[in-house]
Amino acid sequence: MEIIHVSAECYPVAKAGGLGDVVGALPKYQCKAGDIAKVVMPMYRTKYLYENEWDVDFKGSANLGNWFFEFTVIKERINQLGFDLYMIDINGLLDRQKIYGYADDTERFTAFQIAVVKWMSSWEHRPDIIHCHDHHTALIPFMMQYCYEYQLLASIPTVVTIHNAQYQGWMGWDKVNYIPSWDLWKRGMLDWSGNINPLACGIKCASRVTTVSSSYMEELRVSANGLEQLFEFEKGKCVGILNGIDIEVWDPSKDPYLEHHYTVKTVTKGKAKNKQALCEQFGLDLTKPLFVFIGRLVGEKAADILPDAIKMAIHASQGNASFLILGSGDTRVESTFQKMVGEYQGVFNAVIGFHEKLSHKIYAGADFLLMPSRVEPCGLNQMYAMRYGTVPVVRSTGGLKDTVLDMGDLGGFGIRFDQATIHDINYSIERGVAVYQDKKHMEWMRKKMMLIEHSWEGTVNQYKDVYLSIK
Repeated sequence: MEIIHVSAECYPVAKAGGLGDVVGALPKYQCKAGDIAKVVMPMYRTKYLYENEWDVDFKGSANLGNWFFEFTVIKERINQLGFDLYMIDINGLLDRQKIYGYADDTERFTAFQIAVVKWMSSWEHRPDIIHCHDHHTALIPFMMQYCYEYQLLASIPTVVTIHNAQYQGWMGWDKVNYIPSWDLWKRGMLDWSGNINPLACGIKCASRVTTVSSSYMEELRVSANGLEQLFEFEKGKCVGILNGIDIEVWDPSKDPYLEHHYTVKTVTKGKAKNKQALCEQFGLDLTKPLFVFIGRLVGEKAADILPDAIKMAIHASQGNASFLILGSGDTRVESTFQKMVGEYQGVFNAVIGFHEKLSHKIYAGADFLLMPSRVEPCGLNQMYAMRYGTVPVVRSTGGLKDTVLDMGDLGGFGIRFDQATIHDINYSIERGVAVYQDKKHMEWMRKKMMLIEHSWEGTVNQYKDVYLSIK
């Protein structure tokens, strides 16, 4: 089976979050399982682009409304990632360093999708599945079926995977001319609440819709940033499939970013060595339980209340816990954390930004990972943490609910709470401080979570079942 993944992100080429991790791993494991998986993404000006060799695969042209543009498709030469990687270049739109955050993102990703379908329509063969990821690629099923120029692709089944339904790619009807000539009777496929909504369009037009955990799929029918009724109506073709993690990348026994490797058998000594290095680097007390946060400092992650929750925890525990932050996002939250570094020396530190190597070192050295998310479709950080023997402290939502069993339940190894509030976060930190004192219990929890299977193999089989159901 030949599967074409179309995405705005793919690790290690360009990554802003979990989407990049998934698209960098799922195709690799699909290829290992015997299928042919390929990835198509924009050609951002990243380090990966300049450090690898490429061949020009195709040159073409198309229109974005009245604007004529030329595009080039390049292919990575040696299959370095375990699958064929293609990147599409459009001068003036995709030749940027960052993935998102530009005023013309609507134009950038619409043109990208047009280039993808224009290129695929030139192929002599037809792939078995077109798998689109999030709203940046969700217009592709519509274009394949209802744009006159691309109807040779109409018979190919499509899957849209929603990694985060909060972002939908809205655009006004004044930009409808961006979409190549299409069947005007299908206007309703594009519309949602008076706007063109690419994500809603993808849900309507795709053969199947998947999300990245079963609980998130259920939650979308009651909370989906305006798409609740659509998810309820289309529930017959929707399925939740929990993401896996790349256990070759995330492996404390051979992680190249770690100075001190360890296994399930050596987790206590191994984590102690990594924690010592981390505490020395950031001026934290080695003897205290270390709570960390890794991720975007945005409202979805409840980062806006995290500073006050940590302050409360520091005062409530009389400094019996340490905290380390790695992330970026809301400038006010960033500024608050930076001020706290000076106010709480010895028990708090923060690094504003994101560093892949440092994130691995933090997972290995930390005792607890804080994830108080308001919205968490799947969550990969808690799975990385478990792989490294770090206890996840999570809110019961989405994939966090599906992957973390509270230590108060039979066989539980993590800490869960119900509400994204300062009180609930602080109470959960107190539970962590208390269990940290019980060394035998902590060791049992660490070993228990490290043995949990979160690899991609089972996930790949579930996607295969989805593909076969529409082929």
